[in-house]
Amino acid sequence: MSKIIDNHGLMMYWAFDEGAGASALESVSQVEDDIQYVFNQAEFTEPCPPQWRQGAMGNGLLFDGYSTYIAHPVNEGDTNGGPQYLSSLSIGVWVAPRSYEWGEGGKLAALVNRYNVDRKQGYLLGMFRHGSWSFQVGLEGGDWKELWSPEGYELPKNEWSYVNAVFDGEQGEIKLYLNGSEIASADLPRGSRLAEAADTDVLIGKNNHSTLLAEVYSLHMFSGMLDELKIYNGALSAEEVAASYRQVLDSHGGVQPQLKYDDIKLDRTPLLADRHRPQYHVSPPAHWMNEPHAPIYFDGQYHLFYQHNPLGPFFHQIHWGHWVSKDLVHWRDLPVALAPEKDQLSPDGAWSGSATYDADGLPVLFFTAANDSASPNQSVALARSTYSRDKDPDLVQWVKHPEPLIVQKKGIGAFGDFRDPFVWKDDDGWYALVGSGIEGGGGAALAFASQDMLNWTYKGPFFEADIQKFPYLGPIWELPVFLPLGSDKQGVSKYLLLVSPVGKGADVEVFYWMGQLDKQNLSFLPDQEEPQLIDVGDFHFTGPSGMVDPKTGRNIVFTIAQGDRTSELEYKSGWAHNGGLPLSVYLRDDGRLGIEPIQELQSLRGTKRLSFQDKSLAEANVLLGDVQGDMLEIQLEIKPGSATQFGIKVRKSPDGEEETLLYYDLNQTMLLADRTKTTQHPGEKCSGVQGGKLELLGENLKLHIYLDRSMVEAYANGLKSLTTRVYPSRKDALGLEIWGDGEPLVKSMEIWDMQSIW
Repeated sequence: MSKIIDNHGLMMYWAFDEGAGASALESVSQVEDDIQYVFNQAEFTEPCPPQWRQGAMGNGLLFDGYSTYIAHPVNEGDTNGGPQYLSSLSIGVWVAPRSYEWGEGGKLAALVNRYNVDRKQGYLLGMFRHGSWSFQVGLEGGDWKELWSPEGYELPKNEWSYVNAVFDGEQGEIKLYLNGSEIASADLPRGSRLAEAADTDVLIGKNNHSTLLAEVYSLHMFSGMLDELKIYNGALSAEEVAASYRQVLDSHGGVQPQLKYDDIKLDRTPLLADRHRPQYHVSPPAHWMNEPHAPIYFDGQYHLFYQHNPLGPFFHQIHWGHWVSKDLVHWRDLPVALAPEKDQLSPDGAWSGSATYDADGLPVLFFTAANDSASPNQSVALARSTYSRDKDPDLVQWVKHPEPLIVQKKGIGAFGDFRDPFVWKDDDGWYALVGSGIEGGGGAALAFASQDMLNWTYKGPFFEADIQKFPYLGPIWELPVFLPLGSDKQGVSKYLLLVSPVGKGADVEVFYWMGQLDKQNLSFLPDQEEPQLIDVGDFHFTGPSGMVDPKTGRNIVFTIAQGDRTSELEYKSGWAHNGGLPLSVYLRDDGRLGIEPIQELQSLRGTKRLSFQDKSLAEANVLLGDVQGDMLEIQLEIKPGSATQFGIKVRKSPDGEEETLLYYDLNQTMLLADRTKTTQHPGEKCSGVQGGKLELLGENLKLHIYLDRSMVEAYANGLKSLTTRVYPSRKDALGLEIWGDGEPLVKSMEIWDMQSIW
């Protein structure tokens, strides 16, 4: 037996007018549905309910794109074990997308759905790539029908749209309406019936058949705001749809409801209390980032962009996030600068690149355009700013040049690996390095030149290392950076080349060479064949970018400080990764590369907690007894004395059960971090000893340390850094202690509290 539902009326209605709390009322059944949200219960930050904002009418619910959804159970009634059928169904909802999903496996990011894909039963209203949308139904007899929005009727980001989908089985029609007007229809056999998906909840914001990524993340989740969701077991007429639309417009003075960007943007507020999230390192408002890139100074402001997934704290659907700053320290979040679009340039992602100036001195972005329908799927593309002091002073809007500028051809590098353009300009034109490799060989930076910034000529490999001698440099290089260092004591102009190896056998760290530029052949001549490391930590200082600061002439390098956590913990935390501190890199008098955090960071100093000179280890630790913190700047100089290993314990619990040791090994000439006792949390990964070579040449150890919750950065003698991650389980793991295997002398020590930049 089967049951036919044909009474015309409202089956379900969510007004989303609560404005607070973790439940939403379904008005017909009077059921309070729980809203699933990652921070309803929070392990590392303060618990907080889902985010509510001004809606199209009253309030609306903001969906974060990866954890927010509603599951509404349906009472099937007495069907004697047979399927239920609907002769008609209508859905109306106000939608404001924040981001578009990639559409893994051809699936929709569901607005509302109750379907079983295997049995071809139920219904699904959702969004696909680049704002397209679809209504899909399973009919009696196992037929699955899809109706898609036509070209030009995509749902715009950060704006309200009124969406209606109507299935009319009796008339044999299925229709889509946008903002009160019909935009698409398809014929069905008259008398068609929609087969309900038994034993399946109505899901709002999550696909009934979402793909699982990294065994944790459900893809095909909606990102943005929903309001006024109504489901009818009848077929709404065109007049009824238009009347529903006008009703909302009338409440707004006859115009489409407006949405403020601040109401829909990613909000960093819930993460400010996260005890592991850095607070004076640059980071996205929430979710996932990778390398910061394309730094540029323009009209009194620094701009820095970053690889970003606005949908959640995982690698997927890459956009360019954007920050702006007056001082390279305090940053403001700006809207996404570049996103995948419905074109033949970059439909599948906007990957890393760089920034420079055009012939008029205006900023331009060079980026890696991802197009999976092309071979190779990576090319070099350009975006221009719409800057004017009145119209776009923060460089928020960027317009992509419609065609790729540089397309890899066979014989140019390792075919299929061609990304991360680094572009600079001088009096003779523009030059670009592109990360790639040599077929059958190792990684390489490929060189190109242009007279007009649009037409480029391949000049050959800029530099390639001997992969037989240095197999850890891998088959492919990413993110080449090339900066002038000025002249050495002999008056020879020196340059810095940074690369990040990837691929089989690669050590994924930032390697560098210093050397000379052969401008005629556009190639690099290193002073030494063997590459060097700036940072001797392990995977926490990667993804380099750089700029020459026009204000000061400094070379400034930016990096990504990746996390060291499982996907499960990143899901719970709502964020993954942050930027490292900006570094000044320079040619030292002794010919070595100098590195120092930029001086502007001193503006973050709060209370000076401690300052002393010439103390024994025991005396120093007495003074340190009252100093605790997880946001500190520490300057420390230690003379070895009788010690062969000496340094400082940070993030130490009172009983020493948790602690991280930063130390120097005199015999091995190594700077090291011992994370053996960093955390007792069973899910955290950080452990073991990290480090690398540091030649002090008889100098005392001079450590400049920045603690910022899970970030630990130690700069040693202006020569090397050691960046690592710590996630103590204990909230009292805040102490400091000088350590040594003999009797080192603490020559000097200063400690400041550090302030958040947000």
